[in-house]
Amino acid sequence: MELDAGRCYRALSTRDRRFDGRFFTGVRTTGIYCRPICPARTPRPENVLFFACAAAAEAAGFRACLRCRPEAAPGTPAWAGSSAVVARALRLIGEGALDGNDLPEFAVRLGVGERQLTRLFSTHLGVAPGVVARTRRTELARRLLDETDLPVSEIALAAGFSSLRQFNHAMRQRFGEAPTALRARRGRARASGPGAPLMLRLPYRPPFEAAALLAFLCARAIPGVEQVDAVAYRRTIRVGHAAGWFELRPVRGAPHVELRVALPVLDGLPVLVARARRVFDLDADPLLIAALLRRSPALARRVMLRPGLRVPGAWDPFEMTVRAVLGQQVSVRAATTLAGRLVARFGERLAENAPAGLTHLFPRPEALAEADLAQIGLPRGRAEALRALAARVGAGALALDTARGQDELTAALTALPGIGPWTAQYVALRACGEPDAFPASDLGLRRGLAGGGAPVSTQALLREAEAWRPWRAYAAIHLWTGGEPS
Repeated sequence: MELDAGRCYRALSTRDRRFDGRFFTGVRTTGIYCRPICPARTPRPENVLFFACAAAAEAAGFRACLRCRPEAAPGTPAWAGSSAVVARALRLIGEGALDGNDLPEFAVRLGVGERQLTRLFSTHLGVAPGVVARTRRTELARRLLDETDLPVSEIALAAGFSSLRQFNHAMRQRFGEAPTALRARRGRARASGPGAPLMLRLPYRPPFEAAALLAFLCARAIPGVEQVDAVAYRRTIRVGHAAGWFELRPVRGAPHVELRVALPVLDGLPVLVARARRVFDLDADPLLIAALLRRSPALARRVMLRPGLRVPGAWDPFEMTVRAVLGQQVSVRAATTLAGRLVARFGERLAENAPAGLTHLFPRPEALAEADLAQIGLPRGRAEALRALAARVGAGALALDTARGQDELTAALTALPGIGPWTAQYVALRACGEPDAFPASDLGLRRGLAGGGAPVSTQALLREAEAWRPWRAYAAIHLWTGGEPS
């Protein structure tokens, strides 16, 4: 990714917060790399190099600054990937897909060769995929050292390291100090009672329209599985063999969301953090997205009023797909009622203590593949569609991700009985975080574009939406703001 050195240095000199996370500065004289908002004295221009992401700075031999904490910066535009393959790869790396260090298998999952994948990462990020994965692990580990009282050995496991020795080496290499020394820098320990939920801060790039996001999720919360109010989102979760719950709570006046996690074991924490970030779309660059969408006369006022609008994500792609099928041809409220019945009848009760309203885990695919779904009042055709979906996912014949691209996922979904383009696009939009997914036949979108008049046609909406690429998913949320999706 090409960076304008002059522009970067001007932003560094003024410590302009708008550029925080957009690039990192390596200082040749110290061997340290920093965020542009670092309070340290500004180095001379001939002594600095600029990098699109933290991993690229580390690959060039620089260590992270202990004052400005680069690992706490919001995700850079480079992390989002200017290549579609790189973007999909980064989402999978965030969920631990490369923690086993099997790059050839990872490349096959993405539908490209190992050499091609390495070349794409070098072109767009200036660093190899394995370095990105290692950087993600050390970032999470550093936050756990600073923000929790977990023992160092548990942090190593929770952050995805295979051994304590590997963990110590990686942290020394990146930060120049052992994990115990890094923890000593944080000051007094965080007070927490036995069995208290783990708490982490998840940074994002402002602005952030928390109220609109929570309102959207609240209207669609699955009874027993999700509980949403004006201040937080809570839900039950299953990570590996462990079951528990988490809470996401926006913090007024601070550019982060508080994550509270209650799980008996934390070895799946990287996956949990990545999925939690996706639920709130915390990796978005809202100003970049708003700059394009506000050029549209149909969206300009909406974007001006809510420049920080995010795409509400989903914890589990299978759950989201089931929810989308239940929502076909019925209102949001009716679909929520059906989802609650499904959970009460076929879901597992949560054994751990949880906040009020969180009682069940969403049913596994295996539980629905042969279920008598007529018990919850589903029409025969929709029940058969859900059973076919569950059977394919449970058998491993259908991967509900966009590792090989959005088109492949939507084609696989629409090949199933009872699933059409609207459902497939909605799943890509919410479950997979595809920024250009767009369920164009949706009545709410067609009404939203009409601005109170008769709904426009699907074809007219698609023509208008061409100018919104590659952020059509965000345009959809803006249109739904004034009219609920069907």
